[in-house]
Amino acid sequence: QVQLVESGGGLVQAGESLRLSCAASGESFSTYGAGWFRQAPGKEREFVAGINWSGTSTDYADSVKGRFTISRDNAKNTVYLQMNSLKPEDTAVYSCTTSSGPRVYWGQGTQVTVSS
Repeated sequence: QVQLVESGGGLVQAGESLRLSCAASGESFSTYGAGWFRQAPGKEREFVAGINWSGTSTDYADSVKGRFTISRDNAKNTVYLQMNSLKPEDTAVYSCTTSSGPRVYWGQGTQVTVSS
């Protein structure tokens, strides 16, 4: 079992930055890939960013490339999402996820609201 807890969300103005954290506990999180997804009201959940277990490989949705950076600190069992140049369309609930074989784990999510 893996438990994921996100933090760092909030209300910011367009152009500002936030850093989200996803703290993991339980099984060997440091050996799993991880990612961030988001869901805006009335929309489907969408992929934002992903990172492999060692942090040497990352992937981003086109909509956030160049603005968001995913990273991890395996010593702290934590994955981060640095979000810069935020836009109103980035407003959503952001959730982190990881998987171990067929088991997929999700956090409860953290709200990010960007005002124009």
